Amino acid sequence: MAAKKKPFEESMARLEEIVGLLERGDAPLDEAMALFEEGAKLMRECTKRLDQAEQDVLDVLADIARL
Repeated sequence: MAAKKKPFEESMARLEEIVGLLERGDAPLDEAMALFEEGAKLMRECTKRLDQAEQDVLDVLADIARL
């Protein structure tokens, strides 16, 4: 069974939290690397969802233009 996706806003909040933790610079290397990997994954997921939302809007606008 596939895991349910987090809401976009929750993913973005976690990404912001990770950025803050990494910017502080006090995490041990292993923890910093794990945070970086988690952040990179979240960034890819959020970008994909934003791209899909943009495409959905463009599709709706194209439908409206055909009316």
